Amino acid sequence: MRAVMESQATPGRANDDYAALGLEWAVVLDGATALKPAENGCIHDVPWVVHRLAGNLAHLLTIAPDVALADALAESIARTCAAHEKTCDLSNPDSPSSTVTILRCRDDFLDYLVLGDSPLLVNRAGKVEPILDERMANLNDYSYEAVMAVQNTPEGYYVASTMPDAAYQAVRGTVPAEGVDAAALLTDGASRLVDAFQLMSWEELFRILSDEGPASLVARTRKVEADGATANDGRKRKHHDDATAVLVELAP
Repeated sequence: MRAVMESQATPGRANDDYAALGLEWAVVLDGATALKPAENGCIHDVPWVVHRLAGNLAHLLTIAPDVALADALAESIARTCAAHEKTCDLSNPDSPSSTVTILRCRDDFLDYLVLGDSPLLVNRAGKVEPILDERMANLNDYSYEAVMAVQNTPEGYYVASTMPDAAYQAVRGTVPAEGVDAAALLTDGASRLVDAFQLMSWEELFRILSDEGPASLVARTRKVEADGATANDGRKRKHHDDATAVLVELAP
């Protein structure tokens, strides 16, 4: 496989996104800023956690190419927790967390895992198939108390944070690779032209990625943000967001 990527932080802030690539796999993560950072019980910032999750995933996917993706993510979460369990209160539900999206090419199949609102797009014979975890978008109440009450529970949504078993609640599966010529992994900062601003379809977004590249998609998104676009999905949205896009092209 061949891959090209772009990642840009929210202007003036550190980048909480991260991406990692191997010869047969790609990973995208989107770290979530604590809702109450001064009270979340962790001495580390979001990139600290995101980078360790990404590094652990890259290690496992490289040395164990047939590992189940949920097993790899669960172990990555456990290893990340072990790295700061002696300094931080991991029982706090507002501990740093991240979405995780993984795509792996294995023989004649594609394995995928999507945990949180970082979409995976698969282009099969010219038709774009979005693979989404929409549980966070379906919440009715985004107050601190309501979100903390349902994070990593069946009543709410799941993220990679301090509970390894969250990995087994991801949207995951295996599909035939036949007919798939490309795929894209996006953080929600790179998908918001579709899911937040509702300015285009997934097919149109994928066409930008394929024809112009990930950097152009992010530039277009920044322009729309600068022009004052507002979200149409009922959620509170940041004016800007970290944006990461990885375009993967599969060998015929």
